[in-house]
Amino acid sequence: MPAPAPNTLIATRACMGIGSAFIMPATLSIITNVFPARERGKAIGVWAGTAGIGAAIGPLTGGFLLEHFYWGSIFLVNIPIVIFGLLAGVLLIPTSKDPSVPKLDLVGAALSIVGLSTLVYAIIQAPSRGWTDPLILTAFGVSGVVLAAFLLWEWRSSHPMLELRFFRNPRFSAASLAIMSVFLALFGLTLIFTQYFQFILGFSPLATGVRLLPMAAAMMIVAPLSAKVVERLGAKRTIAMGMLTAAAAAGSFAFADASTAYFPDIFLRFSFMGCGMALTMAPATDSVMGSLPLAKAGVGSAMNDTTRQVGGALGIAILGSVFASIFGAKVGDFLVHTSVPHQQAELARHSVGIAIQLARRVPGLEPVANTAFSDGMHAAAILGAGVTLIGVMAVLRWLPARARDEDVMAQDAAYAYGAPVLAAAGADGDGDGTGDGGGARPVPSGARPRQGGA
Repeated sequence: MPAPAPNTLIATRACMGIGSAFIMPATLSIITNVFPARERGKAIGVWAGTAGIGAAIGPLTGGFLLEHFYWGSIFLVNIPIVIFGLLAGVLLIPTSKDPSVPKLDLVGAALSIVGLSTLVYAIIQAPSRGWTDPLILTAFGVSGVVLAAFLLWEWRSSHPMLELRFFRNPRFSAASLAIMSVFLALFGLTLIFTQYFQFILGFSPLATGVRLLPMAAAMMIVAPLSAKVVERLGAKRTIAMGMLTAAAAAGSFAFADASTAYFPDIFLRFSFMGCGMALTMAPATDSVMGSLPLAKAGVGSAMNDTTRQVGGALGIAILGSVFASIFGAKVGDFLVHTSVPHQQAELARHSVGIAIQLARRVPGLEPVANTAFSDGMHAAAILGAGVTLIGVMAVLRWLPARARDEDVMAQDAAYAYGAPVLAAAGADGDGDGTGDGGGARPVPSGARPRQGGA
């Protein structure tokens, strides 16, 4: 049974996204509070590796369910997983929270939603309506004004949703930019790769999921090992190396087309991209969390997750729009000289699947569609690689090579004395993590260390 309408899928996915927005930041903040600073990198590496496991299992499960069951099964399968997770959370997860819980920033949340939604809408709709269309120009203008108002509100708010002062710390800023740039490339290109396998190479949804496995498997294997690489090379070199690897893998798709063999060509490209993501994601996340006081672990993990999701959303919008502009223009130029009705031609311009279906009865359209797809993918791959390289330059310019020893010692001391919320309250001891001078807050006099470490 087909889905009633695309809007139904979008709405249900939005509900899942709201739930995920509560889960992902909480998992990272728990890890930061449970593990001392010297072990945090390894723990975050394992955490990132589990993301690789999910990325591997998800497409396979979704493809299998779509081939053998009705579309709603991809949502229903999550129910037993959620029940298991709730039980495990109650039994196994320790309680940790910010001792001073701020009020919800409802104004900031509303401004960010309106600003980002309008921006993404403008980017996505521009290829079909035209970049100079009055509605598109208005949407860009509204998004700019609203996002500027959001930043101003956050700067002046006593309880901001986005702690702008954290960005004064170059370690936090550079690591956040690294995460955003690689996820922009990953999400944007994955959308195109999925269509490449299904519509150009003719694979089923399940077979497409299988062919995306090398990237997820590489992330799953390399992410837990990234802490060892950081110990030898430092965070700056490790993250830069990972981003360069991901950029090279993304850029290499500028040389792929409908005749490119999956093995070894695409297989190796996906594998290298996964390795690059793993070497970037875990150390960069550790840098973000390590730059903040432990009492702000929840805020830091939420901001870390936000940078990933914003990067992914912009990647789908920007790279997808670049691809759609090129694909639609070339297919449209061909169809205008055929007898295909205008309405069908417009649908084919905006949908790879419809264009491929139409090619079965329109002579000459299939090679044009394949070439148009390849050209669009090449442009998106180059752009994705370019954005990642910009992130590399930011990392090399601003990210410290290694975490400061005084931060690590302060956090370890706090864990040893059973007072994690006192750890690393910023190098200046004021709790803002900006490190403007001074020292970490001292351990209370007469306190005794805990036995057994963390």
